[in-house]
Amino acid sequence: MATAHTRGNGRLDGLLDEMRRQTARESGPDARRIIDWLHRQTGAHAALIASDARTVEAACPEFPHTVLRPLAELIARVSGGRLAAAVTESEGLHVRCEALGAPGPRPVLVVAGPPESAPETAALASHAGSVLTLLRRAGESDRTHRAYQRKARQLRLAVLHALMADGPVLARRMTSGAVPPLLEAERLRIYLLSCPSADRDHITRLHEDPSGYHGPDLMVHCPVFKEHLICLVVEPDAWDVSHEPGGSGATLHVPGGSGAPPHGPHRAGAAPDARPTLRAHPAGEEGGDGAGLGEVLRRLVRDNPRYVLGVSGAHPLGATAEAYGQAAHALVAARTTRDRVALFHGRSPLVSVLPAQAAARWSRVVLGPLDAVPKTSGDIARLSLIVPRSGVAQLLGLSRNTVTAHIRRTEQALGQDLADVRCRAAVHLALAFGSSPVRPAPDDGPPPGLDDLLAAVPAAAWARTLLGGVRERHVRTLRAWVDADTDAQRAAHRLGVSRNTVRAHLRAAESALGLDLLTHGSGVHDVVHALRIAELHGF
Repeated sequence: MATAHTRGNGRLDGLLDEMRRQTARESGPDARRIIDWLHRQTGAHAALIASDARTVEAACPEFPHTVLRPLAELIARVSGGRLAAAVTESEGLHVRCEALGAPGPRPVLVVAGPPESAPETAALASHAGSVLTLLRRAGESDRTHRAYQRKARQLRLAVLHALMADGPVLARRMTSGAVPPLLEAERLRIYLLSCPSADRDHITRLHEDPSGYHGPDLMVHCPVFKEHLICLVVEPDAWDVSHEPGGSGATLHVPGGSGAPPHGPHRAGAAPDARPTLRAHPAGEEGGDGAGLGEVLRRLVRDNPRYVLGVSGAHPLGATAEAYGQAAHALVAARTTRDRVALFHGRSPLVSVLPAQAAARWSRVVLGPLDAVPKTSGDIARLSLIVPRSGVAQLLGLSRNTVTAHIRRTEQALGQDLADVRCRAAVHLALAFGSSPVRPAPDDGPPPGLDDLLAAVPAAAWARTLLGGVRERHVRTLRAWVDADTDAQRAAHRLGVSRNTVRAHLRAAESALGLDLLTHGSGVHDVVHALRIAELHGF
């Protein structure tokens, strides 16, 4: 008796080993291996009948399928829940039918063997059926979880789409009933993490909460660059200058503005000893996210040499697109720093040094025709100024033809060719003024032109600061590149050098400027204006 018990336990150990192997993988249950185990232990033949009571999902190679025809009605009764199990004879074989799972349409394990082995076969068949049931439930749970993960990722991307194109109102409507804390925040920063694409899933899952978000923050797989993870991190309330006496959040609305905290900027590409420290910062200090997601991302970069992190300034939710552009600039600068982390530079934006009233009048003239353009077209065109058109299509989940149609409609209204780098730079600057709180004073005279604004003395100082760290030969390459409408091959022909040399010079200029020129291309606007200012002022 003890020997039989030991032999039975040994058989079940093999079954449990198979169950452990199958639960450790992600490919779903393999019923055939369980059925084969049962055949080896008992000599009986087994088959798994699907919940439709007709389809054979898996069976031993020599299973006598002829036994199933006379049992069709019985199998249907077991599958439908009227019987939990049934024993009968068919074709001279002892046949046991056992339902797997809860009542309702369910699969049935059919075991056919000689009558003399029925008791032992029934016990082992019951164990095999239990394991199959558990494996199927685990598989269904895994499929449900994977489907949930896909839907959660799609929703997070949709929230980013809405914030980038239409603002927080649409994002809140999309998440009605389960609005993420991020959409209740005053301001956010975008942390743009560059890492191996295979690591993105692990990072997002590790920090995901039961609602599919990441606490008060949001982590989104970039649909454009497969190695980028876009992290929207809520800015602590203590930094909300709109709630401080005398504070004003106006500069946060300026595309290209630093959005830096009141104590002063942390310039992207700063000296290594100016790195953000891994500690909780008091209110008002840079990086005041304590042990939040921002701190986690910095720690990831510190511990993984292949990771790089760019951080935007603080922005209101409606300026998420501008924050994303800043994070892209900072990511370029971070690649050249020792700790591979950089915040967007605190350099004053051009919009802040031009004569405010005159600039507001110019902006009103340039952007006035947008009033006749659907908001969606204007928003997509605006996004295309900081993200390549193909990227806009991927980011917003639209076709390239649809994006092109929206941009063309905006171009026709503005009378501008947004494929031309100088036109893009002018419209981008006009949009920056358009979001400024300054309103143009009544003036019956003709509005100023862009060159009139750039001729201002403060603009010259701004351009000298921007270009001051760039080597002269790289400035020459920048001029040729802009003149060639950012076509590196044409610029190379004009300069009499190779295309690779032009790109090498542009990469060096990126590092000196702390601006992204080649990945997203959004940093070229400042370069266009700085070069024009240099021409106007003769330096």
